[in-house]
Amino acid sequence: MSRSMTTKFIGAFVASALALFGLAGCASQESYQPPEKTPTLSSPTIAQDGVLRVGVNTGNAPLAGQPASSSKIVGLDVDVAAALADQFGLKLELVDVGTDAEAALTNGSVDIVMGVDKADSAATFWTSEAYLPTAVALFALPANDAVPTNEEAPVIAAQTSSKSSWAVSNEFESGTLVTTDDLKSAFAKLESGDVQYVAADAVIGTYAAHSAGYDVHIVALMQQPSGYAVGVLDSNAELKQAVSDALTSLTGTGIVGVIETKWLGSVLDLAQIPLTAGATATATDDSSASEDTSADESEGGDEGAAQDEGAEDAPVTDDSVVYDNTGAVDNGGIVDDGSYVDDTTYTDPGVAPDQTYDQGVGGDANGTGDAVADDGTYTDQAA
Repeated sequence: MSRSMTTKFIGAFVASALALFGLAGCASQESYQPPEKTPTLSSPTIAQDGVLRVGVNTGNAPLAGQPASSSKIVGLDVDVAAALADQFGLKLELVDVGTDAEAALTNGSVDIVMGVDKADSAATFWTSEAYLPTAVALFALPANDAVPTNEEAPVIAAQTSSKSSWAVSNEFESGTLVTTDDLKSAFAKLESGDVQYVAADAVIGTYAAHSAGYDVHIVALMQQPSGYAVGVLDSNAELKQAVSDALTSLTGTGIVGVIETKWLGSVLDLAQIPLTAGATATATDDSSASEDTSADESEGGDEGAAQDEGAEDAPVTDDSVVYDNTGAVDNGGIVDDGSYVDDTTYTDPGVAPDQTYDQGVGGDANGTGDAVADDGTYTDQAA
């Protein structure tokens, strides 16, 4: 499914950034019309002149998803994709490619894909530097800073059949794994004291806890941190360079940070988070294996020798959350720009939607009546 939208949205993020840092004054009643940009990319670098077609996985909230009450695709990846399109002076077209990003790139249905896990060694296409860090993480209540060990037999909650629950089972054999149907229930058990930790993808767990109003923090990572990146066909050298340069600019100017804060409550920094013993051992083993690869190959080493015989097969499902209308948190810091039907992260701190920067073309102050549905983030200039 694809949805076209214009991407003249920098004014929205400027307004959000000003509000975030306490610099926003009273909202202007005049609509903001950002200046037109000259496209910096054209065919054959992109398939269609004037449009950047971006693949997302709508089953991977909060990176991308669809609230039950709307057909719009929303999420952190959507915002980053819109920022990229704006950098290139292009309109944005979103395409739900599900989990098969490679097929979408290969068959030409998209120019780029978002949300590619850098830890996925199966990807045969080029991936950018990560714009968002992630790893399987352990969350705890504020009073608990301890990194758990297997000997301590910790009690850890995780979503059923997720990569996180698999990681807990393999590292904490002496501990107790408590599985839940969703992450919100896992954090509820943490809040009530039924468990000591929750294991989840760092991004998804942070979103789930923040949107439900739970005060938690990450105490340890169960794997070396990786990240979500942009994927491009390896043969498209010009687009690879353009994406790389644009991400560097968006990160350096703080736009990606504003997007992260909107969805996660803060910028996610995993660089200083300690590793569990299992993650540390894995990192050491990987380093040793890399150094010994040539020797092993020349000696005809056993392909399975480096594998843990007691390890379970990894599941195919990730941690997941569902966009709903419950548990919204009001931090009072980010202007509600009307861009999402419900991102379950922020309530409206009192600024009327669209007054600051967008009233839509041919529509009213709420962005309705346009030729193309106006969600408040993207200035609608459709004829």
